[in-house]
Amino acid sequence: MNTFKTVSSLDFENYLNHLLKPEKIKDFCPNGLQIEGTKSISKVVTGVTASQDLIDVAVKLEADALLVHHGYFWKNESYVIRGMKHKRIKTLLDHEINLFAYHLPLDIHPELGNNAQLAKLFGIKVTGPLEIGNENSVAIRGEFDQPLTGNELNDRISKVLKRECLHIQPFSEKLIKTIAWCSGGGQNYIELAAEQGIDAFISGEVSEQTTHVAKEMDIHFFAAGHHATERYGAKALCEHLEKELGVEVHFVDIDNPV
Repeated sequence: MNTFKTVSSLDFENYLNHLLKPEKIKDFCPNGLQIEGTKSISKVVTGVTASQDLIDVAVKLEADALLVHHGYFWKNESYVIRGMKHKRIKTLLDHEINLFAYHLPLDIHPELGNNAQLAKLFGIKVTGPLEIGNENSVAIRGEFDQPLTGNELNDRISKVLKRECLHIQPFSEKLIKTIAWCSGGGQNYIELAAEQGIDAFISGEVSEQTTHVAKEMDIHFFAAGHHATERYGAKALCEHLEKELGVEVHFVDIDNPV
């Protein structure tokens, strides 16, 4: 039988800040504690987005904290707390659940981050940042041990993530040895990858112009889903926290087809 520990919410936040180092990257939202709850934490739920569905699971599990990749208070969003936002925040406050959110810091962490986890899942050796000279580049680059066809890589991504991946193939249909990737909505990095002569680029989302860039700049493109490419950082963080802090942690994957 597991014996879990209890830590203060301040110690929990300090540990996360030390681990993920949010001060090293400029972001679109506040990272760290977003909504204050109980002062003691013994049970944590991790997930991708602080949706009402995930909050309801945290309530059901009697969690003291919810730790997510997509939290609240994004730049340019309304300051007004009503409707959906009101219900989410009220549920957290009513049950004294702390909300912690780490956006880009969880994308770029070299071990637990979304991009690092994708590299492990897809069998990619990381070779460095895609943005040359930027150690905190959100997009990174790497290579495969053996070249793959576009169809082979598409099959691998679809099988690993358990969802159908969109593959845009360049006219050359060249083999893929070098690759760059950015989880979530990082499709705009494709041009930077193409300019460096990289064979393929993976992201979560796709834009209308991405098709033309891939074909005209001779680079394979794979859109594997925003949620699907960003659930593994939260999962890895769950396992890390339970091991290192001894608190009870549950990773909850609320399915999202996007």
